[in-house]
Order: sequence, then structure tokens, then C-alpha cells
Amino acid sequence: MEFIDQTHIKLKAGKGGDGIVAFRREAHVPLGGPFGGDGGRGGDIVFAVDTHKSTLLDLRYRKQLVAPDGENGKTKKMHGADGQDIVVKVPQGTVVKDHSDGRIIADLTNVGQTAVIVHGGKGGRGNFHFKSSRNPAPEFRELGDEGEEKNVDIELKLLADVGLVGFPSVGKSTILSVISAARPQIADYPFTTLVPNLGVVKVGDGRSFVAADLPGLIEGAAEGKGLGHEFLRHIERCRVIIHVIDMEAAEGRDPVNDYNVINDELRRYQPRLAARPQVVVANKMDGAQAPGNLARFKAAYPDLEVFPITALIGEGLQPMLYRTADLLDRTPAFPLEQQEQVGVVYRYTPSEAPFTIKRIDGSNWSVSGPAVDKLFRQVDFSNSEETYRFAIQLRHLGVEKALVEQGARSEDTVYIDDYAFELTDLMD
Repeated sequence: MEFIDQTHIKLKAGKGGDGIVAFRREAHVPLGGPFGGDGGRGGDIVFAVDTHKSTLLDLRYRKQLVAPDGENGKTKKMHGADGQDIVVKVPQGTVVKDHSDGRIIADLTNVGQTAVIVHGGKGGRGNFHFKSSRNPAPEFRELGDEGEEKNVDIELKLLADVGLVGFPSVGKSTILSVISAARPQIADYPFTTLVPNLGVVKVGDGRSFVAADLPGLIEGAAEGKGLGHEFLRHIERCRVIIHVIDMEAAEGRDPVNDYNVINDELRRYQPRLAARPQVVVANKMDGAQAPGNLARFKAAYPDLEVFPITALIGEGLQPMLYRTADLLDRTPAFPLEQQEQVGVVYRYTPSEAPFTIKRIDGSNWSVSGPAVDKLFRQVDFSNSEETYRFAIQLRHLGVEKALVEQGARSEDTVYIDDYAFELTDLMD
């Protein structure tokens, strides 16, 4: 199966249904009054964790998802049906970010967790809601709100407790195959591992953890060189790192320098990775050059605990596994961001003013902003009564007063979206 851990998609929630104008006209019911019902809510787009999913392949070739609109209201005060929500099933460890600014919308780490990524629009109210003593037979209604629309980046960050890192061909896949039931592809050439492999590891005393064998890193991986940079994101969730070093140095590399290079790449990709506890493993100790290289390595790092192993024959693995389990017992989960909690849906609202006024030229003005735009979208301008009500709402919102203060005069033109309005009867 193809492994997909990053994709981009456009999401559009459903529009709310429109309210309607209707009147009760029945025999023996004089003055029946307004009878128009409300529109239904537009459908949401919801992401839900599915433990049977392991990649983002289902979303890889989707350009956009559009939720159904809500139905319009009906007569007899009947509510239109809500638009059906779209539920997108994703693997554990999926992170959804707003493409425009990189903010985390949802971090889906828990079994059964769901998050509404875009909300459907609210349904418009029917004319029944606008009945009053001053207007017992209103002939206007509200249009439904538009649903939210977002371009999102979706990433899968594997939920492994432990990540095995190191240069290509140092033996990470071999270690994973020996300590777990995972069967990664193993061959004697660089970049055998093209996708992360997961395995459940059981320690002799009954403890267990999930380990991930990540593709080999090279110098410059944090800037995008080699294959490893595509999978550095998976290390972010790991609480402990097993740093594998080839002490045989058959490729002509220097184990002392390799240790520095890999740690430097981790720091450059994400400085907080330096806070992860490491278990340093000296692999391929059956090689002729390994004992001498190990002595030189320990001399260069005298305070560093090193676990010599020969993964191919399973020698020396138990002490390494016990130390890894001990570190996991006392190491808490690392949040993705400094002040965020894993598993929480992060929502944010723009810090905009209710409206903004701009002078286009001498007698032409534009008015925009979240409050004005919302009112504008709810109005059917073919209905003169609704248009008049919209003007009253703008006055209550303070738009007219703000226009006067900035120099607007009667007969000036105000543009809202693609409509032009002429100012009349301005307040003093």
C-alpha cells in the first residue's frame, strides 16, 4: 500500500437554507399571520480518527470536499432539513493546519476523537420570526449564511513512542525487525527504507512500546536533502530517540562525526528535538574495526552511555530495551507547539473591527467587515422590505454614523460587495 503522510485539500461547508415568506391561509382562521419556516443548517465537514487507517491515501487525490447545503424553510413554520455532515476518516496522529497561516486547527491523536474543521452556515429565519405589533405581517425573511471555506494542509505524524534515527544503512530496520514483529525491507544499500515502519516492542518485564524505523538521514536533511527530511516530522511525537551508529564504519564514515551530524540535523529541523532523551546504540560490533571505533567514540563522549549491540544476531539488545522503557516511564508527551496541548482543537477568530470604511474617491465609499458582510449575505435585495430592514440594521451597527464622521454626504455612493447604495436622509 502506498504511504501518504502529507496532502492538501479545499474544504467547503454547506450553506444554510433560506427562510421563507409564507402566510397562514386556512378556512375559519382569520388573520392567520406569517407562517414561513426557517432554513436548515448547512453540513459540517468533520475529521474523525479511524484506527483502521494508516495513511492519508484516501485524501491524496481529492482536490476538494463540499458538504451539502441546508434545505430552505417550508410553510406552516416547518424547518428545512439540515445538510448532512461529511465525516472524513483519518489515521491517529493526523494534524490539520490552515494553509493560509499554518495555524493548527486540529491535532487528532486519541481513539474516537473528532473535530469540526469547517462549520456549515446557519439557516435563515422565516418571516414568522419577524412578526411584531408594529408589523404583524412581515414580508421579508433571512437568507442562510454561507458555510466556512478553508484550504487546509493535512499531515500524518506517526504516534510512535520511540524513533530510530541515524544515517542510511546503520541497521535501523534490522533492529526493528529483531525487537518487534515488523518486517521492513532490508538490503545492503542506502535508502532501503523509503517509508516509516512501525512495530510493537515487548520488553522482558512485560512493558511495551511502539517504535518507528525512520528513513535514513544525511547531512542537510533539515534543508530538504536526501529522503529523511520527508519524515523528520514523525520524530516530533516520539518521546525517546534511539540513535543508531554504525561502529564498523564500512561506508568510510566516522562514527564520532556521524553522531554530531545527526543531532545537528534534528536541532535544525526542530530545536525542541534536542530535549528528547536519547539511547545511543553502537551497532555492528562484530566488525573488525568496531572495537577500536567504539573506544574512540567513548573517548570523544566520556559522559555518554553507549549500548554496544550486533542487531543481526540479536546480541546486546535487552539492556538497550530496558533503558528505553525506563526513559519512557518518566518522559511525558511532547506537544507539537510550545503552548498547545495535544488532542485539543485550536480555534481562533479574526481580531478585525466589525466594519471598515474606505474612501474610494470624492463621493464614493466602500464598507466591508465581518459584521456587515454577514448582514449583507442574509438579504434578498429584490424585496424592498428586506432592503429597508438592511439599512436599519446598518444604522444600528454604527455604519451611518461612521460614514458621516469621515465626511460622507447625502447622495454619495456606498459599495458593499458588488452592490452600490445611495446615501439618503443621513443622521445629523
